[in-house]
Amino acid sequence: MDNKVRELGPLQVVVEGSNLGRAINQLKRHMAREGVMKELKRRRHYEKPSIVRKRKQKEAARRRRKEARRRTRFM
Repeated sequence: MDNKVRELGPLQVVVEGSNLGRAINQLKRHMAREGVMKELKRRRHYEKPSIVRKRKQKEAARRRRKEARRRTRFM
C-alpha cells in the first residue's frame, strides 16, 4: 500500500506471535498518519463556522508555505 494513497476500509494491524505492544504501537502510528486522533480532538467540542473557516485558511496557508519551501529546495 502506497503511503499517499489509502484504500477505503478499516485499519488492520496484524499481531505477530504474542507481541501485542508492538501491534498497539503500529496501530497508533497508522492512526496518527491518517489523522484520526487529530480529528477526534477537533470534534470533542463544537466549532463555530467562522472558526472552522479560519482554521482551514491557516491550514491551507501552511500547506502553501510547505510546498513553496519544497520547490525552492529542489530548484
